[in-house]
Amino acid sequence: MLYQVYQARQDFLAPLRRAAELSEALLQEPQIGPLGNLVVRTAAAAAEFLCHTRLTHERPGFNISCVAKGGEDVPVTEETVFQSPFGTLLHFRKEAGPKLPRVLLVAPMAGHFATLLRDTVRTMLPEHDVFVTDWRNARDIPRASGRFGLDEYIAHIIAFLEKIGPGAHVVGVCQPCNALLAAVALMAQQSHRATPRTMTLMAGPVDARVNPTKVNRLATSYPLSWFEQNLIATVPMRFPGAFRRVYPGFVQLAAFMSMNIDRHIKAHKDLYENLRDGEIAKAEVIKTFYDEYFAVLDLTAEFYLETVRLVFQENALPLGKLKWHGEPVEPRAIRRTMLLTVEGERHDICAVGQTMAAHELCSGLRPYLRRHHMQAGAGHYGVFSGQRWTNQIYPILRNVILSSE
Repeated sequence: MLYQVYQARQDFLAPLRRAAELSEALLQEPQIGPLGNLVVRTAAAAAEFLCHTRLTHERPGFNISCVAKGGEDVPVTEETVFQSPFGTLLHFRKEAGPKLPRVLLVAPMAGHFATLLRDTVRTMLPEHDVFVTDWRNARDIPRASGRFGLDEYIAHIIAFLEKIGPGAHVVGVCQPCNALLAAVALMAQQSHRATPRTMTLMAGPVDARVNPTKVNRLATSYPLSWFEQNLIATVPMRFPGAFRRVYPGFVQLAAFMSMNIDRHIKAHKDLYENLRDGEIAKAEVIKTFYDEYFAVLDLTAEFYLETVRLVFQENALPLGKLKWHGEPVEPRAIRRTMLLTVEGERHDICAVGQTMAAHELCSGLRPYLRRHHMQAGAGHYGVFSGQRWTNQIYPILRNVILSSE
């Protein structure tokens, strides 16, 4: 009933939000006089505030039509290279030019769409040929398409690298780091021709036992049955994925927001005041972030539950117990793929040390093929977006990739 109750609430609020959208348009022109201006601005701010504090379940656009290179704007086209019911390998194709390093960005599948990496893509595009894993919303995937658990997730990463071809580089951002390390390890074990030249793991839970956070403690505080009974819902009939069991994106969003609720309350207070006071530029920054943050994606129940069990409860990969379709996963088999790990000093979801643990697991790598960077002052988003990412983290990643070309 969890999803049905949520959807009923959304349906109930839909007319109110529609009225707010119409009011926002009608109130653009202020009335004559200071008092009139203040009244209209306040009403317009309230209407616009309501329009931008709602959840959506549609993937936003990357909205990257060109990239600046050599003082010129180079057109960029999004094209589908490979597609399954669960995800798309998206290529940001640029007009013909010099051959650039091919990079696969493995986007998080943790309640948000791949467009969360828009800033990551935009930063890397001028000097790289960029591909992205564009995961689909589980509520839009028919049950007939089958299951999608951790084994299938790892298989998709391998398939995407196969499509890109030998000599590529791979970057995992946050959630996928554990599974990405497993995928590269399996490719190394099989001497796969498309084993990537470099692997960058950015603030993801390779070993969740290290410096456990609130997220880690929650995952180990209850048996798996508790998560299944309390957090898993069934998709309502109106959607293509009707009757599929999912971990709803709105549940994950609520959990994330509860960790920093004061920060989110302050941000929305600032948004309303900026709109009321005509501080349009400041308001746009907040609106842009929350338009993306409030676009949520459902996960299949099997993927979520297997992640809780294998990554957080059993710590299968760091303990050498992870298997893929019955085959043991052995990170020590990685011998030629250069490893870069990145962590944020203030990351409150994946603590310092959890990603760096990959170096101990990849014991087959010689020291010159390993590098670690801890970014001072960076939290969750600062690792892959914003000034710290662009000015301090990206140059290190770029140099690691170039040194392996």
